[in-house]
Amino acid sequence: MCLVLTAWQTHPQYPLVVLANRDEFYERPTEPMNWWKDYPHILAGKDKADVLGESGTWMGINKNGKFAALTNIRSPNEKNPTARTRGEITAKYLINQHTPEEFITTHEKSFSRYNGFNFLATDLSQKTPQLIWLSNRIWMGDHFRARKIVKPQQLSPGLYGLSNGTLDSPWPKVQHRISAFAQLLAMDTGEFKKADQYLHIMEDPTQAPDEKLPQTGVSYEWEKTLSSAFIKTELYGTRSISLIRVRRDGHFEVMEKCFDAQKELGLQVFEGQLQQPPLIV
Repeated sequence: MCLVLTAWQTHPQYPLVVLANRDEFYERPTEPMNWWKDYPHILAGKDKADVLGESGTWMGINKNGKFAALTNIRSPNEKNPTARTRGEITAKYLINQHTPEEFITTHEKSFSRYNGFNFLATDLSQKTPQLIWLSNRIWMGDHFRARKIVKPQQLSPGLYGLSNGTLDSPWPKVQHRISAFAQLLAMDTGEFKKADQYLHIMEDPTQAPDEKLPQTGVSYEWEKTLSSAFIKTELYGTRSISLIRVRRDGHFEVMEKCFDAQKELGLQVFEGQLQQPPLIV
């Protein structure tokens, strides 16, 4: 997952809206968004690559009111090839009954076993739901380094952009897509309409000008390629665009459009009902 736009408690009808692109190598085995057979209350994609750890996911929601998404930190110089797969963090959260705070407290000592990541999570069934962000990396001058203490941050109501840096890193694709996202939210009546417009703004192939490229440790050519919201190369690119909208009555809609190296593979639409409506005033 390489670009996640989140509207948290800013819309009169939707306490949570998430619009996200997942970028990955086309050859990496992946199951698209679907209800999981072993955990039928979970709606998420699934990473099927042969990795260290349990099969995980980049983003998902469940009928108990839990949502989670994860992005990798782009920091090739400190990447550990024997680290566990980061997607298992998201899967574990969606499977168990912990609140975000409980989950982090229970697992915080294990976060050092993973390469750099950002983790977003909420539980809309809580009396006072919170959107939590945490990362096991911190930006120090001109590079990322591992955090000695991983502390979650509670996010206030607002719009947030998350790519492969830290939360709201001023990368052009984050800033530009947040602006387009805000415009669509302002026109959304809360009736699950205009979904195609949300998906469309994430298909923007515009690359950042050289002077605004982030410096993450990859080559100039690769940095330039990765600077667009929608990425397409021979071997790597945007594999899916996903939209999650959760309404105050507990009804939610999820749409996902998938791609391979040559073409769009199709659009899936899912609907569900939370076991109880979000407890948000």
